[in-house]
Amino acid sequence: MALVPPFNAETAHQKVKKAQDLWNTRNPENIAKAYTEDSIWRNRDKFLKGTQEIVDFLTWKWSKEHNYKLRKELFAFTDNKIAVQFWYEMQDAHDGMKWKRCYGLEDWTFADDGRMRKRQMSGNEIEIGEAERWFKDGVDVNSVEIGEEHW
Repeated sequence: MALVPPFNAETAHQKVKKAQDLWNTRNPENIAKAYTEDSIWRNRDKFLKGTQEIVDFLTWKWSKEHNYKLRKELFAFTDNKIAVQFWYEMQDAHDGMKWKRCYGLEDWTFADDGRMRKRQMSGNEIEIGEAERWFKDGVDVNSVEIGEEHW
């Protein structure tokens, strides 16, 4: 089944998990292939346009975010749009390798060929201790129970 608009509940969920798996590879060049050549992004305070800026941003991102593990969940969808809730953990190389977790939402808009043409991300980061980590080595990020009691 092709993961192109218009989305239904099944294809929207599959698209989210495919994006999650792709981002967890931390391979900027492969990730950028999932976006149109003129894709526009807002990632917190950064505004990007086009494949090269996406690759450059992701290369920079993972130069500082070590041991990155991400989980995405479908929040809502329409014909060519998907909203996603996400959580990721990483060690910040620019802050003494402290463990951090980011929570947030993304707003995605897709071209007819299934590549993303717009991505807007809003996230908040907190410092966590080793004992607070969810996505430890060997843990399937999809198996972690995430609820309000974990905030």
